[in-house]
Amino acid sequence: MLEVEDLHAYYGKSHILQGVTFHVGAGEIVSLLGRNGAGRSTTVKTLMGEVAPVGTVRFKGERIDGLKPHQIARRGLGYVPESRDIFPALTVRENLLLGAKDPRKPGRWTLERLYEFFPILRARADAPGGVLSGGEQQLLSIARTLMGDPDLVMVDEPTEGLAPQLAELVRDLLQRIAEHGVAILLIEQKLTIAMAISSRIYVMGQGRVVFEGTPQQLRENADVRREWLEV
Repeated sequence: MLEVEDLHAYYGKSHILQGVTFHVGAGEIVSLLGRNGAGRSTTVKTLMGEVAPVGTVRFKGERIDGLKPHQIARRGLGYVPESRDIFPALTVRENLLLGAKDPRKPGRWTLERLYEFFPILRARADAPGGVLSGGEQQLLSIARTLMGDPDLVMVDEPTEGLAPQLAELVRDLLQRIAEHGVAILLIEQKLTIAMAISSRIYVMGQGRVVFEGTPQQLRENADVRREWLEV
């Protein structure tokens, strides 16, 4: 579904991504792991068109590198940024409705279906986004992205700063979303969560992919964990 080949990206003269190659299949949960500064967030920003790409990015067989973010989103690629980027003055319901590509043509994820997946958002539907807790805002950001009916969602650090119970809730929700046919590219700092729900894992270091394999293969590779993941 998503094929990334020899992807490079720059911030000014700094060469951040240095030939990143990976793929995500339909319905898969694939994780990008690595220490801070490894290039994981830059990778998804580049895929989404927020950073100029050099290389080849194909989504559902069509090249999307060089397109603008709204054009990429309309092709079915969703993005949940680490910053969440909700609208604090708008209600939960209004935030969700803004995520729809065309309100006249509802997709798989209607408002009612999202309320079933995220009961807390139903309870908080009329509350301004700015008064939600960090965990509630994270759920709202994920749900708003689903309103756009994506085929693949890139989720950047969804459990960052969350209490363990909320982190587990987010993990379970990501699994359920994948079970409903939405592929997920997950950037996650918590190794246990990524290992529990991913079918495949890529480890990044210094702007490139240094490992590709299953969670079990990563468990068995102490050298990769020690050099590129452990603090």
